[in-house]
Amino acid sequence: MPGAPLGFNSLLKLVDSSDGAILFLIRSGMDVVVSDSADATRDQPMNVYIWDMDETLILLKSLLDGSFAGTFDGLKDPDKSIEIGKRWENLILELCDEHFFYEEIENYNEPFLSAVSEYDDGKDLTTYDFEADCFSSPYDDLNKRKLAYRHRAVRDKYAKGLEKILDNHMVNVWNDLYSVTDKYTDGWLSSAHKLLEEAMGKSTAEPTAKHSSVNCIVTSGSLIPSFAKCLLYRLDDVVTFENVYSSWEVGKLQCFKWIKERYDGPNVRFCAIGDGNEECNAAQIMKWPFVKIEFRPDAPHRFPGLNLSTINRLMDVVYESSSKDG
Repeated sequence: MPGAPLGFNSLLKLVDSSDGAILFLIRSGMDVVVSDSADATRDQPMNVYIWDMDETLILLKSLLDGSFAGTFDGLKDPDKSIEIGKRWENLILELCDEHFFYEEIENYNEPFLSAVSEYDDGKDLTTYDFEADCFSSPYDDLNKRKLAYRHRAVRDKYAKGLEKILDNHMVNVWNDLYSVTDKYTDGWLSSAHKLLEEAMGKSTAEPTAKHSSVNCIVTSGSLIPSFAKCLLYRLDDVVTFENVYSSWEVGKLQCFKWIKERYDGPNVRFCAIGDGNEECNAAQIMKWPFVKIEFRPDAPHRFPGLNLSTINRLMDVVYESSSKDG
């Protein structure tokens, strides 16, 4: 539909004739003209990809309630789906409680790990006895320092990876569950990971300096379980700890604003990818492109299937149109 103007909050569907991929553009407060091709002379931008986690990069709720299996018209065993989901649920809780202080700090959720870093005095935690420091309410400066210590410990464990945290038996349990899940979901987990690798430029020969791209996760789950999920679903090598945000209390729009403040620049582009209305609405307010993820086997944007060229083509269209309007 080259040359077609789009009005306020209208939705354009573009069909890529080469692979049949469908791009959904959500526009906000501007008329948009879609051209045949992006400006080939434009400097390579830095792309910031903001991912939802649950039912986007990973599947859990849809496994637990059988809704993922239900979309396959009897081709997937719902009992196996529920069993896999329960195994993940137990493993996540075990990692949170045994290694990430979750029972102590679940009532003190912060939107990101460095939220209380100003209270961290840099104390060496090598021999620090977390069990004896009496972390509790009230949530005063002293206890915020104890929380900051715990956040730093979580950060350090995230950097080390699960192989350095779990014993050999649990590593085998984890690896087996990941493989079983990936097979059951036709490669959802591994294909999502591959796409995030490509987004970072890890699987290309592109330079990773000035214009390297970034993955962020903004999840509606609380912070500590989200870090456990990142590790268990093998996302820790494609999303750094600084780029994991919990919107539990503050909402996704606020997280999106923080990310924009952190990375914004003259040649930076943002794109949100997720399955929910909250991230869709937040992207619309931010005037960012949004990719809607669905797990139905015939959905246009799912894993496996969604690729970087589809996302970047959407970004090209939106940002080219915005620059013309500006």
